[in-house]
Amino acid sequence: MSAHVRPTGEVWDAERLSRRRAVEALRSGVPNADAVIALGSGQSDVEDQFAELLERVAGPRAGGDRGGAGERGHASERASLLLGAGFGEGKSHLLTHLGHLATSAGFVVSTVVISKETPLHDPAKVLRATVASAVAPDGSRDVVKEAADALDPDNSAYADLLRWLRGPGRDLNERFEATLLLHQRLGAEAFGGDEEFIDTIVRFWSGDPLPVPDLRRQLKAIGEAKTFTFSPVKVRDLARQRLRFLPRLLHAAGRPGWVILLDEVELIGRYSLLQRGRAYAELARWLDGETGDTGDPVVVVGAMTDDFEAAVLHGKSDLEVLPGRLRDKQTDEYAEMATLAETGMRHIERDLVHLVPPDAVELDRAYTTLRTLHGDAYGWQPPHVPGLERLGATRMRQYVRAWINEWDLVRMDPAYQPSTEVVELASDYDELAEDDDAGT
Repeated sequence: MSAHVRPTGEVWDAERLSRRRAVEALRSGVPNADAVIALGSGQSDVEDQFAELLERVAGPRAGGDRGGAGERGHASERASLLLGAGFGEGKSHLLTHLGHLATSAGFVVSTVVISKETPLHDPAKVLRATVASAVAPDGSRDVVKEAADALDPDNSAYADLLRWLRGPGRDLNERFEATLLLHQRLGAEAFGGDEEFIDTIVRFWSGDPLPVPDLRRQLKAIGEAKTFTFSPVKVRDLARQRLRFLPRLLHAAGRPGWVILLDEVELIGRYSLLQRGRAYAELARWLDGETGDTGDPVVVVGAMTDDFEAAVLHGKSDLEVLPGRLRDKQTDEYAEMATLAETGMRHIERDLVHLVPPDAVELDRAYTTLRTLHGDAYGWQPPHVPGLERLGATRMRQYVRAWINEWDLVRMDPAYQPSTEVVELASDYDELAEDDDAGT
């Protein structure tokens, strides 16, 4: 067992360090792996639904796709969930827990926190965050390169990827089929193994630009210069296409699929009207996939506050006003956006899976677990503390932080009699100052 020596000479083993990290994470309200493993999720119904989605995605594939109707009735049957709960009720904690379940099942997992820097209405920025946060079951982070290195043109999964590109995925820009061909040919000894351009291809799949003249030059070198034409493509459309291509690339490399966790989706409510329209449309794409892409090897789970419907869909009249405002632009692009935005808003209105508040049994279990954890982390025997009165409106995060803070105080002063008071802060859906053309 590994150990760490502090400046005081005290020796801490790795297990005690992980428990200390768990307590510190729970105190700050920011879940980490140690905290989630120690506390669990307390949301067994959501875990069961998520496990079914993983099983569906990892199941047998025919020609790269799976048929059959899912319970949610999505147009393309993408495996997805949209979770809702109040602030501090465990959404991020639950997403972290679901991520651990997914990596244990062999999936690549990405966690994207929607923010001002990663707005949901900008697919290029969300793509970047999705790739950057991706982690493989063994903890490695360079998942696209590893998948590219693991490709075997002679196996059936690779053939599935090619069939998809030439079938349901044929609407993707030719850059994808061309780079896949180049990756195969340039990696072969007969073509000199051009590692530099292979790396350029991997970076293109991950989100970097790839100049068409460079692509044409490489295709000419392998005798395929006249095979592709390369029509222009918008940055946001290319990002969406990458998000369709990459899960199948991972599957061709032997992964069962990609789990993408979107946290703090409620930030949509702080965008301008046009940005909200784009964000709702992107949410529909995330939850439903693209028409015709049945059985894509992706599980998407979004999490947002459960007051969003009242505060934004109705409070800002988005359901009634937004689609018409988009259609007023009188272009095909905005007409499609309006339809998708309506779908995204209806998902929030109808499909939100509400987290279950902790009952007495769950609170007792969490209290006992945390009491033991705190004792192990700090080398003492924590006494019983009163914590918060058990009321229906009290959130799990509030219970957890109250218990930990009270144990901290009693550890420093055993005679102290702690008492904790909760002060509520209202959610803020004021609009952020951003450029409406961001992400174009």
